[in-house]
Formats: sequence, C-alpha cells, structure tokens
Amino acid sequence: MKNLFLLFALFFTLALVAQSEKGRILPKEIQIKTALLPVPEGSSTDTMVYGYSEDGDFLVLREGTSNLICLADDPNRDGISVSCYSKKLEPFMKRGRELRADGKDVMEIREIRGKEVSEGKLDMPREPSMMYVYYGADADYDSSTGELANGQFRYVIYIPYATTESTGLPDKPHAKGMPWLMNPAPIGPISW
Repeated sequence: MKNLFLLFALFFTLALVAQSEKGRILPKEIQIKTALLPVPEGSSTDTMVYGYSEDGDFLVLREGTSNLICLADDPNRDGISVSCYSKKLEPFMKRGRELRADGKDVMEIREIRGKEVSEGKLDMPREPSMMYVYYGADADYDSSTGELANGQFRYVIYIPYATTESTGLPDKPHAKGMPWLMNPAPIGPISW
C-alpha cells in the first residue's frame, strides 16, 4: 500500500510539473535554438526567428537575411512543433496567424486564404516554396537546452494553383512519408 501511495504521489508530481511547463515562455536563446531545429544544415546563422516575449506577445526574436523564417514553439499548445518556411510565404503565413488570432479554425483559415489568393488580395509566390516542420512530444523536449529527442520532420511544398492532374500527386497520402497534394488549387501545398 505504501508503494502504491508513493507511485501515486510521483505520478501526481510529474503531472503538475508537466502542466506548469505548458504556457511557460522559454528564454529567447532557447526559443531560437529550438526554432532552428528544422533548418537545413548550414542555413541557420542568419535566419529570422519569430517567438514569444515574456508577456506572451508574438514578435521577432532575431532578424535575419537568409531566405527562411522560423517560428518558435507555441507554449500554449501540446507537444513541440517548430517550422521554417520561405520568406516568400510570409504574407500567406502572416494572414493565417491573423485569422487564428481572430478565432478562426483550420478549415475557415484555409477557405479564407484560398479565396483571398484567388481574388489577388493575398500574395502567393508563383513558384513552389518550401516549409520544414520538426515536431515531437513534450516528454522528449529538454527546455533547458532546446533539444528535442525522437523528433520527426514533415515537409510541405506550396505549389500555387497545383492540381492532382497537373502534378500527378494524389490528394491524400496513400502511405506514410509519401508526398500528396494537400490543397489542390488555388494554393496547393504538397506535404510529406
């Protein structure tokens, strides 16, 4: 019975520690280090990084001159997920952040941005643009070093006005790790 009580106490303590981590804003240097995890080797020294102030405001943590922009992990979401994308995608990504801040869900954001791109109200690159995502579990993240063990990559290529017919890609994944066209025209990113 004593061992059962100790086990319960340990579990409760670990749950409280994990809960207290959620929403905690990490130091700027750790946010930057984690945000740069998906960047291809050799491209991280001059990459712009967005993250969070101590008050939780979303802002630029580091200016950069490379062709990539990286986003730090959102401390209010479960798991760890950081991404980097082509600077040419910034108007599109910024608009998504604005719509999310207005309380729109994923499908509404997809619909609104698609319509705005089609109407010429939202700039979208004419050529394919890349996004790198690196994600994993909170339990595998060391918030003191910014390292994520057992992380996984996901790659998204935004191809404006692509269709399954124009690319030969399916509109849903048929096997893990295989490319597929996530949003056929007008935005048309492929993801794998």
